Amino acid sequence: MGTYHFRKPHRYKRKKSILKNRFFWLGILIFVFLSSVFYFLFFSQTFQVEKIIVLRQTQDNPELVEWVAVGEKKVSIDELKSLIEKNLGNKILSFDTKSIFLVNLNGLRKNILNDFPQIAGVEIKRKFPDTLDFIVTERAGIAHLCQGEKCFFSDKEGIIFEEIPSTTEGLIKIVDEQNREPFKSGEKAIEKEDLSKILAVSSKLSDFKIPVKEFLIVSGEKMEVLTSEDWKIYLSLRADIDWQMTKLRAVLEEKIPPESRKDLEYIELRFGNLAPFKYKD
Repeated sequence: MGTYHFRKPHRYKRKKSILKNRFFWLGILIFVFLSSVFYFLFFSQTFQVEKIIVLRQTQDNPELVEWVAVGEKKVSIDELKSLIEKNLGNKILSFDTKSIFLVNLNGLRKNILNDFPQIAGVEIKRKFPDTLDFIVTERAGIAHLCQGEKCFFSDKEGIIFEEIPSTTEGLIKIVDEQNREPFKSGEKAIEKEDLSKILAVSSKLSDFKIPVKEFLIVSGEKMEVLTSEDWKIYLSLRADIDWQMTKLRAVLEEKIPPESRKDLEYIELRFGNLAPFKYKD
């Protein structure tokens, strides 16, 4: 008797259409939402930088003033804004954008300081939705620092900026006679401590009624002061300036009458408690 095997009929499940898959539509919604947010933040006009506000102050005057015209300022506002504009643009997938979110503030700050030695510092703030605020601190010249016939303003940190004629008056003149590389605008040409000492000497000499032509830095240690009467004072930048000024006062009061100063060749203040001097031959 034969044996019969009956095979169970195979049932095929009908595949659901992807269009009926809720996760598909959820993914589409998320993609559309993120794309819309992306476009809104980086390409919509709402967040494109439209306004640039520049406030200025100087090292010696912290009062903020809106910079609306060039006037007599050392830095041209037009040149500054032109540089800012050039640094606002970015590209995303070959599309241009000036989104406030994408502005590289640190890079922009660095470019401003590199291109404008007259600027000591700059603070940049985003003001949403479309404004950048700049607070620019300009260097204030407190001395003229010269190397040969080439002269610059120097700020209180010893940073030189803005080349000027060697005949410019109004501030103390410091001439560097050391064998150094040529000065370049924007670099530190004199140590802040040495500059402070020279300013202190200038103030004391003014008190002593000694007009000065220029201060000569002969070496890292030696400085000469050339007076308007064409005699010199030798000082050490590495010794106590107050003590050297005390010796100068004493020798002027006790040994050199005011009417005899014009006949001096020099007064030496660098060594110990002595203040030797010499008259012209």
